[in-house]
This record gives sequence, C-alpha cells and structure tokens, in this order.
Amino acid sequence: MTALEKATGDAVFKFEPFVLHVLCRELQDAQLLHSVAVDSGFRNSGITVGRGGKITMAVRSTHCLEVPLSHKGRLMVSEEYIEFLVHVANQKMEENL
Repeated sequence: MTALEKATGDAVFKFEPFVLHVLCRELQDAQLLHSVAVDSGFRNSGITVGRGGKITMAVRSTHCLEVPLSHKGRLMVSEEYIEFLVHVANQKMEENL
C-alpha cells in the first residue's frame, strides 16, 4: 500500500499463469498433447510450427488476472479490494500447481 500511495503513474495488479512449452518430434505428438491439455482445462494451449520445422506445443491456462489499481498516481481501489485480489491470485496460483 505504501508503494501504491507513492506511485505517480499507473499501477496494475497482474497475475499470469504458467506456460509449459514442449518441443515435439512429430506433429501427431503435438496434436495428442494439445488434445490432452484442452481436455484438462488448459483452453489457451496451442501448437506452433517454426520455419525450420520445429514443432512446439504450449500448454496455457486461462487463470490470468489484470486489474488497474491507480491512474496518474491516484489510487482507484481500496486496501480491502487489494487484499481480495491477492487472495484471488493466490487461489489461481494454487490452481497452477
């Protein structure tokens, strides 16, 4: 809270979920892993094929959180709300694990 009260610009509370990158030998392997990831709830997962043919499968969840806290140095939320955000982010971190 002290840092937010001293802030002169914009402050954002941001939580980003983990991302697991898996290099796959075959496209079929990546497709199978993608199906398993999506079926397990990791809906933002995807497959990328690079110029050299490198196949990367990324497992990503949707557990992100981004909330503005201050604007031009003016705190826009209460300390109670920030404590709530921390609680929600900690729950999301547990889901990551």
